[in-house]
Amino acid sequence: MDTGTLKIYFAGDLFDAKDLGGNLLLAGKIEEYSGGRYQVMLPQNGECEVLERTSQSIRDADFELLYNCDVIVANFDGTDLDSGTVVEFCFAKMVDMPAVLLRTDFRDSGDHTLPDGEPWNLMCSHYPRTEVLHINAMMRYHDCRRESSGSCDLLNRFYSGIAADVVQALDDVVSRKSWLKKEQVFTQYQMAVKSVGGTLETVFSDDKIKKITDAKIASNLFS
Repeated sequence: MDTGTLKIYFAGDLFDAKDLGGNLLLAGKIEEYSGGRYQVMLPQNGECEVLERTSQSIRDADFELLYNCDVIVANFDGTDLDSGTVVEFCFAKMVDMPAVLLRTDFRDSGDHTLPDGEPWNLMCSHYPRTEVLHINAMMRYHDCRRESSGSCDLLNRFYSGIAADVVQALDDVVSRKSWLKKEQVFTQYQMAVKSVGGTLETVFSDDKIKKITDAKIASNLFS
């Protein structure tokens, strides 16, 4: 499927040095490994550019970025999923955005004991055009460590390997048939913008929504 360059909304924790640095490293490796097929948009890069630092303005800026993207990679690490990431994932599903749920956390939690369960609450599972990618970060780290010549080489191997798996999952999920039809995309985005409320309706005029959805249709993301 020829989609051109697709923008990834990278959803996940961005609250400490490990989050920020890890997100940045993985984003760069995804772009590098994909050879330009994917451009990663990091919400953390716009957090300090929001003019009015209120909870609503920050939330609205994240939703604006999300709706301008084509696919979502959601980091589902942790014993309890980050609530903001879950909200962003659910709204991405409202507009049939292809999604990869990335978990590098080797701990079990949630509803993993069910036959088809994942290590999170079952309400976050079984969505269309969604690929779950489990990577045991500890095992991967030690595999890379045994082959590395130093810390920089270790980090490069570690994040390159994860990025390769993410890109493969993205290629797979992007190729899946959409449930949302081309003729429905514009209306669906209109409803998604209205459902978020806040300042989104002033940001997303019908003309802007039409431009965004036309670009998504031209990328063959919808049948």
